[in-house]
Amino acid sequence: MREPDSASPDALHDIAAIPPMGGAFGRLVTGLDRLFALLASLALVGIAAVVILQIVARTALPSSPAWTEELSRYLFIYMVALSAGLVLRRDRHVNVELFQQHLGRRGQWLYRALICLAVGSFAAMMLPYAWQYAQIGAFQTSPTLRLPMRYVFFSTVVLFGLTALYAVIGVIEAGVAIKRDASAQRQEPH
Repeated sequence: MREPDSASPDALHDIAAIPPMGGAFGRLVTGLDRLFALLASLALVGIAAVVILQIVARTALPSSPAWTEELSRYLFIYMVALSAGLVLRRDRHVNVELFQQHLGRRGQWLYRALICLAVGSFAAMMLPYAWQYAQIGAFQTSPTLRLPMRYVFFSTVVLFGLTALYAVIGVIEAGVAIKRDASAQRQEPH
């Protein structure tokens, strides 16, 4: 790992980047990353297509379909829900960096593990309530698409479930990185 460069805008992330794990666990996590990144990207492409359709319909057609705004809103909700875990895993969420730059590499990894533990605990605590919220949608349909709202409300379950899952992955990866770093330091000749 290279030393932080004060000129680098991402110097903190250069130090604190948790090395990816190998083996079956690493392949599984990489596969999950790709799957949810693909699904979130498809939702984003869907939003773009629906908005373009809405623009074309408003400018070139006598009337525009009413369902486009509703569909774009639902796609946006799922895009956020599907990408929330990836944002946590890649440490790209909004955070306040007060003291992390003063910590060593292992200290930063431990700090990231604690953040993942706190966020994951909150997400796991909210999961049953998200499930209850999703059940409310069983009795409703969307105004223009006539879509059962349970599918829209289920996005909260996806959001908290993926956040909890990726928090667990973050804690495991940070723990393994700390252990490997400690083992490597013990084996180095002084």
